[in-house]
Amino acid sequence: MRAARKSFLLGAAAAVAAPRIARAAPAAFRRPAPKAVAQLVRTEFRHAWNGYKLVAWGRDEVKPVSGTTNDFFVDGRTFGLSIVEALDTLYVMELDDDLARCVRWIDQHLELDVDADVQMFEWVIRIVGGLLAGHAATGERMLLDRAREAADRVFPCFAKSPTGAPYRYANLRTGAVREPLMNLAEIGSNVLEFGELSRLTGDPKYLAASRRAYEAVLAKRSPLGLLATYFDVEKGAFTKSVDVAPNPPVDSFYEYLWGAWEMFGDAAYRDWYRVLTDAILKYQVDRTSGGLWFRQVDYLSGAPAGTRQVELAAFYAELLARGGDRAIGEAYFDSWTSISDRYGIIPEVFDYASGTVSTPSNELRPEYANAAFDLWFLTREQKYRDAAYRHFLALREHCRVANGYTIVDDVRPRPMKLGDVFPAYSFAENFKYLYLMFADAPRFDGDRHSLSTEGKVLRGLRR
Repeated sequence: MRAARKSFLLGAAAAVAAPRIARAAPAAFRRPAPKAVAQLVRTEFRHAWNGYKLVAWGRDEVKPVSGTTNDFFVDGRTFGLSIVEALDTLYVMELDDDLARCVRWIDQHLELDVDADVQMFEWVIRIVGGLLAGHAATGERMLLDRAREAADRVFPCFAKSPTGAPYRYANLRTGAVREPLMNLAEIGSNVLEFGELSRLTGDPKYLAASRRAYEAVLAKRSPLGLLATYFDVEKGAFTKSVDVAPNPPVDSFYEYLWGAWEMFGDAAYRDWYRVLTDAILKYQVDRTSGGLWFRQVDYLSGAPAGTRQVELAAFYAELLARGGDRAIGEAYFDSWTSISDRYGIIPEVFDYASGTVSTPSNELRPEYANAAFDLWFLTREQKYRDAAYRHFLALREHCRVANGYTIVDDVRPRPMKLGDVFPAYSFAENFKYLYLMFADAPRFDGDRHSLSTEGKVLRGLRR
């Protein structure tokens, strides 16, 4: 899930009033049969994948408009990020020749012994998680070995911390760590990957480190049961008092609590999730004429502190439903659907109280599709398939270019103003969520599955 849950830096775009954009009435909407939709999605995934192969094979990301490439972790160095992110998507879509080519590239070209700093959070959810999902798909031992090596190279972020909450960066070669000022998402979004690594290797250190990181933060929750956003991992204290949940940069901290309960059956994670969620529902729910949203509050007093919403928070609809608060989760999804219907593609950041958009871009975010995906498998209500199909049509209309798909710099004008990069996480998330909702894919267990915040299928692949 979401990238969701990904590290997020707000842009400095000026706030503007939300325009009224006419949309077709829901009654006029007609969706093709599910398998037909699945084939459309698969065709568009292949269009994006072929653009990457043509322009950027072996590099981290493709810039399809200019026909160039982008290095995600380290300028001038590639880790084949798009290849790693695509492994399990290629598998469930039965694109086996491409999958085999990716596995060969990783075996022959993925170099992890690099004298450079990487962001631990992104490294774990993308590289470690991608290799684990690739191992789940193919059974290739090499992919598991590389996942373990990748995890070990950032493990000093945990091992060298005086509190157990990890540092932000690690040098892949030397193990040097830096940046003790962290946010919750980056502290807590590793238990699924590390827990699965412990299960597969028999080494408990990875899961134990993730648990200590959670415990360091949870010990500092307020008497209200709320958490702030930024945490000093050396001092073991919050540095500011605002709770922005479920927005970034705290989002997947909560997602992984429930996910750890589902994957590993440790009731402590379920109980922690319940305590924190009850507090969020008590102090942060804001029902307005525009729907149900979540306000920012002071974590010590519960006093309101803002009405900003970030697209990456859209995943929270499915998390609430999975965690037992289905009515609130469904209402939150409906609120996001109203924004999707207004713009076609959801803007990055807006204020739900004033109706202003402060960041009008969209970086091919998958969180709304992620919410529809999980709500569909939980409820089997067709409205989630309908919403997902409309979302797919909007992406195809506005983001498709000659060499694949690209991000949007501004969702408001028609045609939309395009950017120039296809984020590697889109190979792991957007198309996979949409495809699996419609395909009845024989390689995926729709009743028993666990996906990471980056859309990696860690459990539920059939081989």
